[in-house]
Amino acid sequence: MTKKVIKLAFCLSLIVGSVAYGQDVVAVEEVSASVQKTTLWQMIKQGGWAMWPLGLMSMGMVYFIVQNGLALREKVLLRPDLVPEFIGLMKDKKILEAHSLCKENETLFTYVFQAGLERCSTTREINFNKVKEAIDEASTEEITSYMKPIDYLSIIGATAPMLGLLGTVSGMIKAFQTIGSQGMGKPEALAGNIGEALVTTATGLLIAIPSMLSYYFFRNSFIKSTATLGRNIGGLLDTLETGELPLGFENEGE
Repeated sequence: MTKKVIKLAFCLSLIVGSVAYGQDVVAVEEVSASVQKTTLWQMIKQGGWAMWPLGLMSMGMVYFIVQNGLALREKVLLRPDLVPEFIGLMKDKKILEAHSLCKENETLFTYVFQAGLERCSTTREINFNKVKEAIDEASTEEITSYMKPIDYLSIIGATAPMLGLLGTVSGMIKAFQTIGSQGMGKPEALAGNIGEALVTTATGLLIAIPSMLSYYFFRNSFIKSTATLGRNIGGLLDTLETGELPLGFENEGE
C-alpha cells in the first residue's frame, strides 16, 4: 500500500511539474513576445516628459556634428591651394592684388590675412607691428566665431546626462508614490515609472557620449588648423618684408 502511494505521488509530481513547467514556458514566451513587440516609439513614450528636451538635444547634436565636420576641414579653413599664389604676390609686393584675392575667397585664412593687408600701404613704408596687431585682432574674432559651434557640443554633452538624471529622479518619485498608494502587491504598476527612469538615463548617456567625443575631436583639429594658420601668415609676411621665400615655402613658391 505504501509503495502504491509513493508511486502515485511520484506520478502526480511529474504531472504537476510538467504542467507547471509548461505554464512557465508559455509565460516566458509571452513575456519575450511582449518585449520583442516593444518599439522605439513606445520606449520614447515610456521615457516621459524628459524625452522631449533630450530629443531636441539629439537633433542639435547631429546638426552641430555635421556643421563642424563640413566647416572645420583644413582645405576649407586654410585654402592651401591659394598659398602658392599668395607667396608669388607677396614676393612681388602686390598688396592690392592679394587683398582682392582674399575678398574673392572668403575663409578663415583669407579673412585674417586680409585684415593684415588692410594695414599695409603702397605709398610708404609698411609698419609690420600694426599689421601683426590687425592679424591678431582678426584671428581672435574669427577663432571665437568658429569655436561657438564646437562649444555647443560640449554644452549638449554636459547637459544631456543631467537632464536624463532628472528624468530618472522623476520616474523614481512616481514609483514611490505608486508604492505609497497601492503597495508592493502590483509590480506591473511600478513598471512604467521604473521604465521612465531607466530610459531617460540611457538616452542622456547616448547623447552625451558622441557629443563629447565630437567636441574633443573638432576642438583638437581646429587648434591644429589655427597653429598652421599662424605659420602660413607669418611666412607670407616675411616674404613681403624681405622679398625672399622662407625656407618652408621655397617649393610652394616655384
